[in-house]
Amino acid sequence: MRLAILLTASLLAASLAQAQIPSTQIDPPPQTNVPKDAPLNPKLPTLFIVGDSTARNGANLGWGDHLDHYFDTTKINIANRAIAGRSSRTYINEGHWTKTLAEMKPGDYMLFQMGHNDGGDLGGAKPRGEIKGIGDESQEIPQTAGPLAGTTETVHTYGWYVRKYVAEARAKGVTPIFLTLTIRNIWKDGRIERDMGYTGYIHQLSAELHVPVADMATLEADNLESLGPEKTALLFPIDHTHTSAAGAEMNAIIVVKALADIHSPVADFLKQ
Repeated sequence: MRLAILLTASLLAASLAQAQIPSTQIDPPPQTNVPKDAPLNPKLPTLFIVGDSTARNGANLGWGDHLDHYFDTTKINIANRAIAGRSSRTYINEGHWTKTLAEMKPGDYMLFQMGHNDGGDLGGAKPRGEIKGIGDESQEIPQTAGPLAGTTETVHTYGWYVRKYVAEARAKGVTPIFLTLTIRNIWKDGRIERDMGYTGYIHQLSAELHVPVADMATLEADNLESLGPEKTALLFPIDHTHTSAAGAEMNAIIVVKALADIHSPVADFLKQ
């Protein structure tokens, strides 16, 4: 009940705050620079966020940068390791996963949310996509750009990469949690888009790997539909994917509620 009230209040506050901003004043576009991370308290468990620009983009517009003040940080660290523009594949290829994994220890948690960039090209100027699906298919792709330029890369399916994250996190004693994708401001026949094509994969992998799913997508879609297209547009002043800071705050509360709804153990660390 407390979370439901908080969620409603946040939605109203976010829409009102955005409505008061003149149309010529909008948030800056997403940035790829990543803020310097504060040291983690080694005596506490840590909730690691692995994702893309919808969770963190350097301009305080990702929900992950608004999550820590809902948790009792005397009992748990919140480590936002999401990076703008990355997919499940490129987060690994660029070495970000190796760095994040090195920080993890037994008793930690990983909140995993990837998909917004995973439908891109397998090669070319921006090689960040994967083969659709969760099977064992792979393709040999000559790369001309990115960290593997000049090599032939074995590109796998979305599911293959997700399994890698889960297996390697669990090997460190870390508990993985899947998060469905943030909603884009795309409407059709009075309904907002609810699935970019990854929800089914996430739930299939959840059943296979026994990883719980916190379904923020459904909660966010329901709330945006309750606001309607005009008020929702105020929360997306840049494009259909990236929110304002108020929208990021709203999404952080939705993530909290999604975690509480599945009785995730990390919900025990929420402020009372």
